[in-house]
Amino acid sequence: MKEMVRERMTAYRASGTVERISTPTKLSRARALGYKAKPGFVVVRVKVNRGGLHKAKIMGGRRPRRYGYNKLTHGKSEKWIAEERAQRRYPNLVLLNSYYLAEDGKHKFYEVMFVDPENPSITSDRNLKWTADKAQKGRVYRGLSTAGKKSRGLATKGKGTVKSRPSIRAKGRLRRH
Repeated sequence: MKEMVRERMTAYRASGTVERISTPTKLSRARALGYKAKPGFVVVRVKVNRGGLHKAKIMGGRRPRRYGYNKLTHGKSEKWIAEERAQRRYPNLVLLNSYYLAEDGKHKFYEVMFVDPENPSITSDRNLKWTADKAQKGRVYRGLSTAGKKSRGLATKGKGTVKSRPSIRAKGRLRRH
């Protein structure tokens, strides 16, 4: 098992940032998130750098507290960034979902699943024909994927979304009363 993992990780590292693959590596996880082995589904492996933001040291006079290059983080999760990179590579497809695959010291790897909204097998499927709607284009950029909703502080509960925290305005209204 260790040898297989080592070989896979070597292949992942050598591959590009966004690589299309024929079948999902974790088939059970992919099927749980909506993958079906039929035409119209595209699976992509994405490589993302681990860690926070890295800014160059400011070469100028300021005290260390004001340097502003330590402990910086993205406002997005690495999974969301992986989804956006994959969507940029395949703009005509609609994001279905994604899942964590593996990591090493430098990178994290995710598998992102897309659906082709123009494919007849997708438009005839009653569970997937929502992807053919024009409003679904670029869902990932608007934070409508599961990773995006989680980063935005929206928890999914049942069919709809429920906020896990009050908005800033709501918090202000609560104080006034």
